[in-house]
Amino acid sequence: MKAVPAWVYYSVLRVLMFAVPLAVFLLLAIDPWLSTVLAAIVGFCLSYIFLRKSRDTVASDIYRRRHRETEPVSADEEAEDAAVETAETTSAPERPEAATSSEGESSR
Repeated sequence: MKAVPAWVYYSVLRVLMFAVPLAVFLLLAIDPWLSTVLAAIVGFCLSYIFLRKSRDTVASDIYRRRHRETEPVSADEEAEDAAVETAETTSAPERPEAATSSEGESSR
């Protein structure tokens, strides 16, 4: 069985740390707006205190994805690059001639 990604685990725990206090505050018949604000504050504090390891794991995963040594190349990107290179090599001799003829016309 495949392990759960760190970001999913962290996100679920963060949602639970908001939803449980919200449910408790609403069951205590506190105003819904105030309950939401209080639950957000409690959830933030709990996650900051208890989810340090998960937060660090998610942050390092994001950093590694953003700072890869080599970019992953798909077959589609390879085909596109080959087509561009082919087009550049076949049209390269035509460009200097076109530039020369257009320069001569513009100086008249």
